[in-house]
Amino acid sequence: MTELNEAQHPKAAQPTLEWPDTAAPVTTDPSIAALTATLGGVEDLPVSEHEAVYSDLHDALLHALNEEAPNGEGEA
Repeated sequence: MTELNEAQHPKAAQPTLEWPDTAAPVTTDPSIAALTATLGGVEDLPVSEHEAVYSDLHDALLHALNEEAPNGEGEA
């Protein structure tokens, strides 16, 4: 049986919390960039507030992506 605390490794290996890159994704659409910028700092919020941030972002992106594009392309 392998021990968690072997003699050559006095400290037990503990998982390190690694947050994904929270930098806003690169986009050429300034309105989408502004919306995704709301993800900055989400890791500082209590976990109980994450759902609201992601839900609000989802709704805002859905609305923005369904708007008529300035060049006439897109859905009305």
